[in-house]
Amino acid sequence: MTFDDPSVTHLLARLGVMEDRIRALILARRADDPHPDDPFRGLYLSEEMIDRLFEDAPGSAAWTDASGRREACERAADEAVDAGSRIRLRDLAETFDLTDLDVDMLVIALAADLDPRFERFFGYLNDDVSRRRPSVALTLDLCGVPLASARDRSRLAHGPLVSAGLLVMDDPDRALPSRALRVPDRVVAHLLGDDTPDSALDGLISHAPEIEWGDASALVAALRRGIRSLYVRESATGSGTVVAARALAALGRGAVHLDLDRLGSEHGVDEARLAVREVRLRGQGLIAGPVARDAAPDVLAALDASPMPTIFVGADTWDPGWTRDLPAVIDVPASTVDERVRLWRESLGAGIEMLDIESATAPYRLRPEQVVRAAQTARTQASVTSDGLLTAAHLGAGARAENGSTLDRLARRIAPTVGWEDLVLPVGTAESLREVAVRARFRERVLGDWAMRPGGGRGHGVVALFAGDSGTGKTMSAEVIAGELALDLYVIDLSTLVDKYVGETEKNLERVFQAAAGTNGVLLFDEADAVFGKRSEVRDAHDRYANVESAYLLQRIERFDGLALLSTNLRANIDEAFTRRLDLIIDFPMPDAALRTELWDRCLGPAIARGDDLDLAFLGSAFELSGGSIRSAAVTAGYFAAAAEGIVLMRHLVAAVEREYRKLGRLLVESEFGRYWPKVGA
Repeated sequence: MTFDDPSVTHLLARLGVMEDRIRALILARRADDPHPDDPFRGLYLSEEMIDRLFEDAPGSAAWTDASGRREACERAADEAVDAGSRIRLRDLAETFDLTDLDVDMLVIALAADLDPRFERFFGYLNDDVSRRRPSVALTLDLCGVPLASARDRSRLAHGPLVSAGLLVMDDPDRALPSRALRVPDRVVAHLLGDDTPDSALDGLISHAPEIEWGDASALVAALRRGIRSLYVRESATGSGTVVAARALAALGRGAVHLDLDRLGSEHGVDEARLAVREVRLRGQGLIAGPVARDAAPDVLAALDASPMPTIFVGADTWDPGWTRDLPAVIDVPASTVDERVRLWRESLGAGIEMLDIESATAPYRLRPEQVVRAAQTARTQASVTSDGLLTAAHLGAGARAENGSTLDRLARRIAPTVGWEDLVLPVGTAESLREVAVRARFRERVLGDWAMRPGGGRGHGVVALFAGDSGTGKTMSAEVIAGELALDLYVIDLSTLVDKYVGETEKNLERVFQAAAGTNGVLLFDEADAVFGKRSEVRDAHDRYANVESAYLLQRIERFDGLALLSTNLRANIDEAFTRRLDLIIDFPMPDAALRTELWDRCLGPAIARGDDLDLAFLGSAFELSGGSIRSAAVTAGYFAAAAEGIVLMRHLVAAVEREYRKLGRLLVESEFGRYWPKVGA
């Protein structure tokens, strides 16, 4: 049989050389077999065979290639190489530093994968028809190597064939000579020209992104100097993966990206070794990340053992205990706003002339590869609409699709459904809220590109305090700001974070901040004085540890890169050190009569039918209620109306106010209800 691929032809020719040896060995064994035609041979040992084993070793053959078949095989391979063809078996031997003996043993071990006849040959030579793979003893015999040769035997025990995963030794409970040898399917497929990765790596490895961003010159220089292991430390909007891929491409190498987050905890080391074998088979470099603080040292050590260029990527400082030798460390800076806008434009392609890309994408802190994926998602979202036109909302949806799910498990996510027109607030408060949105939208330009908050390890975050009585609109305002920025709102339930045990509250809060760092969203710490309260004089251990919590939060808020909103009913309880670190403090006063009247109108809404007797101006002037209470009363009146004629009447509203007063524990005073007092309790 002939093949168009010279590499496969060479492999089969080498297998033919081994077949000649197998034939010779079979003839030698048959000449020495007292019962060559026994149909049960291999299933039992006769007395004659036992006697012969005592007398002498089984027959062997002298390996002389009188036909010159091997020389012809290699000569044809030389001619193919000169013609520009690739001989994969030779490349494999060079890449994995294999000797001629290693190559012969590899060919013997994969013989049955290329020709099923060899299974029967090996069953005969193993004197066990159930063992259809070559044993160690048989393999060494076919290679003309004595089993007692420690040097040659060690090639199978811990040589490159086994350590690199090219050869697997089964039956560990057997003595070494009788253990079966096999070649993994991935290696066989590679030698036959198939470069499909091992199925065990599905979802773990991918092609490294090819994105025009970042300066890879430092990595290129290090790799050219022979530095094999590097750690690229990336910032929040930078990408070590992109820069590493560009560096390997500049050296003429492809790159395989290994997602460390997806490695299994039980088989992580095995998967890491498979990834190393994969890049060696391909002759490419390995990019592994993200390297986190809780990274498994044995996994990193397995990756670091690769002789191919290995580039680790992460945001934390490299721990010296992770690997035996420390990698070279190279820092990758953050991407600028202009660079991200350029990537958005290039990735979105045509049809974006009417979009203000910079304004639409300013709130999102994404890495370059995330920008490319987000743009693709935005295009997909636009394609399912009736007109197929790309809008700013689609860009926001694409960016939010890059958010992880970790924060969802730690906070309550709210998709904003209200806007500025739904807020009824004093002018000064509304203007301050718009300033929060402006700061959040342009923080990367001001704090990042223009570096207007230098030193001290300060983050690029915006932190504002909303102070006011319950029901004055603090949570709704946070939702409006999130909606303005096309972000999700995450409400942090502090009751689930505060822990009576020392240090646990800080750990819980750190998990929230860590999750928020990789999420484009707005954090709302409701009732923030529970953890952002004033530090007190230390009189006992309780005071000391409470102050430790506050000190931790002081530092963590200053390093935060996102948008955090703190709400409190008791502004005086917030520590002054926190207020100094806040960008804005916004007071939410109780609404006056005019605002209350407007709130009644907004809360009733346009959908419900209104009676002719409604007097919203009276409700606004007579009852000093917060916006939250007015909304609650309006909902109650809606239920009364639904149970009656479907029209909300003044008696429904007065009854609802009565219910709200009782809920708040306030006295029902006739003078407040005025001429509507008779309707109370009606």
